[in-house]
Amino acid sequence: MSNYICIRQEDKYAMEKRAPLTPKHVERLVKYKKMDIIIQSSDKRVFTDDEYLKAGAEISKDLKKCSVVFGVKEMPLHVFEPDKTYVFFAHVVKGQKYNMPMLKRMMELKCNLIDYERIVDDQNKRLIFFGYYAGLAGMINSFWALGLRLKHFGLISNLLKIRQAHHYHSIKEAKDDISAIGQRIAENGIPGELKPFVIGFSGYGNVSHGAQEICGLLPVKEISPEKLLNLHHRKKLPDNIIYKVVFHEEDLYEHIHGEAFDLQDYFTNPQNYRSKFEKYIPHLSMLINCVYWDKRYPKLVTKEYLKRLYSKGRPKLMVIGDISCDVEGAVECTLKPTTIEKPIYVYDPFTQEIQMGDEGEGIQIMAVDILPAELPRDSSGGFADVLVNYVKPIADADFEENFEDLDLPKAIKKGLILHKGELTPDYKYLQEFIN
Repeated sequence: MSNYICIRQEDKYAMEKRAPLTPKHVERLVKYKKMDIIIQSSDKRVFTDDEYLKAGAEISKDLKKCSVVFGVKEMPLHVFEPDKTYVFFAHVVKGQKYNMPMLKRMMELKCNLIDYERIVDDQNKRLIFFGYYAGLAGMINSFWALGLRLKHFGLISNLLKIRQAHHYHSIKEAKDDISAIGQRIAENGIPGELKPFVIGFSGYGNVSHGAQEICGLLPVKEISPEKLLNLHHRKKLPDNIIYKVVFHEEDLYEHIHGEAFDLQDYFTNPQNYRSKFEKYIPHLSMLINCVYWDKRYPKLVTKEYLKRLYSKGRPKLMVIGDISCDVEGAVECTLKPTTIEKPIYVYDPFTQEIQMGDEGEGIQIMAVDILPAELPRDSSGGFADVLVNYVKPIADADFEENFEDLDLPKAIKKGLILHKGELTPDYKYLQEFIN
């Protein structure tokens, strides 16, 4: 088999325009690493075939001569070929049921699978990610949704000038719009009925950093969770300040037996902890959810709590930007992920049903599950800046060797879920999810 690598077309979502490597990065690999690269032709990718051709790549629909195939999202079953190496976001490490047929097929064909999500350093911090861009797009979308929701309540605000993220050509263009609105807020203030306007961020990682960067374009003052609880008691609040609160694990959870919060114990034994977030929710105007969650962890916003909250009348909380987008997860009223084409819905706490768009009674939810795809040019460039350093080592590796002898960068080896169709040691647990 030749040593060609390829970038395949994305076909899971109609609006998926990202690429794992940009023409600039392909040119670098061709020119300086002497690599042979095939780009599978695509008419929707944000970078044109012609841009890749000028970078020195070959354009083709046929990937037969490729030994390593790079993508972004999951691939359909029919694309996999025996003994090849595939690198993409597989979404299997939580045992996701909808992707088990894909994993099983790759095992049958003795494929190698490297999952970007599991390429981590010695502290298990992800090295190649789109999360920061999810945060950027998620916050833009949440402000856009807030403008629509305020209009529904009869308040026409400057936020109506914000567009959904995918309508911007670049992050800079979006930032310019939001900065201009921030200037107007600083000069003219916000309506009295919205004071104090508080945006809560659950989580503080890459996703949260991106969201907070957009939020910071408005006149923002950060306060602690403790000060949030007493903010409404202050008699005189400035008209032109928006408050921001960042919640860490110790702010969100408590030990069920009253023991002191211990972060490492929480990660190891999450069943011994419960959420204490409900005391903060009535004080928030918006919640931007950026936490990692799986079924072992407590929920932050439950359906039952929202029903109790709304039974007292319309609450302060108007919009939840669920950037993490775990269905019925940390934010239990995220009943389904949304699409770029239809990005928001209103959840009714009493009927537990949703209505697409910004109309109806309840809370506005933004839960697009491919947010970085709304900023495809910027997010692809940031992602490729890191990935480009690993492409040649992956292409040069002899995957016929035993797992222990594989000559791969340590971080890449950590992300190797399948080797010759077999689950590698760290991922043997996935066998129980495979029928």
